[in-house]
Amino acid sequence: MPSTQTPNSGPTSAFYVQSVISFAVSVIAVGTAVVYMPVDPWIRAFLAVGVLYVVTSTFSLAKVVRDRQESSAVLTRVDQARLEKLLAEHDPFTSAT
Repeated sequence: MPSTQTPNSGPTSAFYVQSVISFAVSVIAVGTAVVYMPVDPWIRAFLAVGVLYVVTSTFSLAKVVRDRQESSAVLTRVDQARLEKLLAEHDPFTSAT
């Protein structure tokens, strides 16, 4: 009988490290650009708040996408378990009379 386990589809540790480093470098680069931009302080503050808003909304969006994907995976596993139970209980050699 085939295995019902799903393959590990999580990110590798190298991809995780690359993502963390990429995020840190991008936030530092944008933060440095906002700090050293030759504009009035209120414009810098506005841009800084905009960058923080983009970062926090990105985290929120990533969480929502992950939660939706996990909930659909759980439903798929529940449906698969029900089907396997029905198939295990079914005896094709009995008559339906």
